[in-house]
This record gives sequence, structure tokens and C-alpha cells, in this order.
Amino acid sequence: MFRITKVLNHNTVLAVKDKSTQEYLIVGKGIGFGKKVTQTVEMSPEYSLYAVSQTRDRGLAKDIVKSIEPEFLEIANTLLDEAEKEFGKIDRNILFSMADHIAFAVKRIKNNEQISNPLNDDIRVLFYKEYKIAEKVRPILKEKINIDVIDDEIGYITLHIHTSIDDSKVSDAMQMAQAVRTCAQFIEEKIGITIDVTTMAYNRLMNHIRSMVARAVTGEMLKVDLNRFIEQNYPDSFSLAKEICMKLGHELKHGFSENEVGYLAVHIEQIKCDEMLGEE
Repeated sequence: MFRITKVLNHNTVLAVKDKSTQEYLIVGKGIGFGKKVTQTVEMSPEYSLYAVSQTRDRGLAKDIVKSIEPEFLEIANTLLDEAEKEFGKIDRNILFSMADHIAFAVKRIKNNEQISNPLNDDIRVLFYKEYKIAEKVRPILKEKINIDVIDDEIGYITLHIHTSIDDSKVSDAMQMAQAVRTCAQFIEEKIGITIDVTTMAYNRLMNHIRSMVARAVTGEMLKVDLNRFIEQNYPDSFSLAKEICMKLGHELKHGFSENEVGYLAVHIEQIKCDEMLGEE
């Protein structure tokens, strides 16, 4: 049983559990309708419960709740519901930082302040399922506030959703996307092509780099060594892969195992083959 301490709107309230002082945000359709402070509510499977004592990147969750309109908490909760349907168990505690971001994004749009996200194409491919969920904010904001959300904003919301399933920070997800972009640009410069980001080869390359960076961070080692075979058969791709591993290792401050070179070279070779086929 929860006792209401503040009604934010029809669908969101602040409440404490029983006689404790721990305050929670409860989000659910109609939970605040006709309710007053000190009245009690019972939790339902349709309601979502969030502790407001936690500290987020932009401060205390309780302060975020006070600083934004409750409808943004509802919107973030809706996106997390969708993420939970897609991925199963997630960390719903990102609600506050995501709601804060959406509120700030709406403010920017209303003020005609354009935000740039140069990594948006990479984010869309890297975190495809998360991006699809983030796009669900478009019709919601159109209906509730009558604004159109640009793709670059969707990319940033995607990163928040990703952190709910990956137990990481938004900055970590952004670093991952930046690593992929750096790699792609390096390949383009060295080979003298513009990589088509819609191809399956590019998708596989990006997901491989994503896994490669994750292994470097955790210290996981690839057990199979393809280096000798790849270096003999695809020396140019192998040399380029070696350069990329050194470059990314320096930027990310995480060294890559030698076995990573051969696997990365395979994906680079596939990109080159696709480019040659496209010219025929």
C-alpha cells in the first residue's frame, strides 16, 4: 500500500510505501485521477514504480521530477514499456534521465534550436531495435505537443534506451558509435570509397566493431587465430585492419588482442568486394 505525497497529473503520483519515508514515482493510467495527498493506492501490474532517491547524470531523480512536466515521465515510461516487450528485463531506472532528455529536446525544438548528431546513421545501424523503439516517440509528441522530432533527436533517445538493456552509460554508447564511425571513415580514406551504410556488409562490419570494442573493454580474447591465413590471402585488408586496431586502441585506451586483426580484415575485404561488385 502506498500513501500519496503529491499528485503530478492523472497518470503520475509521488508516494511513500506504508510508514517509510522512501518516496516513489508511480506511473499508471488514471492512478492520480481524483486522488488527493494522504490518500492510498495499491500497486497494480499495469503500474510502474520508480525510486526517486537515486542520483542520475543530471542530478537527483527527485529534482528532475520537479523540473519537468509529468507528461515527459509518462512518455519515457511508455518507451520503456516497449523496450521491455522487446528485450525482456531492463533497467527502468533510466526513466528520469530519458524523460529529462525528451523534455529538453522538446524545448529546443520549440525554440527552433537545431541539434546535430553526426553519429545518427551509425546509431541507427548499431542499435537497430532500440532505434525502432525510440521512433515511437514521434506520434506521441505529435499528438500531445504537436511537434515533429528530427532523426538526430531519435538517435540520442536511442542511446538512452540502449543503456537500459546494456547496463552502461549514454556516454559509453556514444563512444561505441564514435569508434565505429572512426573505423568506417578510416576505411573510406584508405580505400578511396564511400561506404554504403545500407549494405549487409557494413551492418556486419559495425556489429563486429561493436563486439570487438566490448571484448577489449572486458579483456575477452578470441580463441581462433585467422591472422596467418588472412595476411597471406588478403594482405591489404590485413594491413588496414592492423592500422585500425592500433588507432582505435589508442583512442579508446584499450588494447586489442592480435587475433582481432584477422577477423576485422575479413569484414574489410567484404566491404571492398561489395564495392567492386557495385562498379560492375
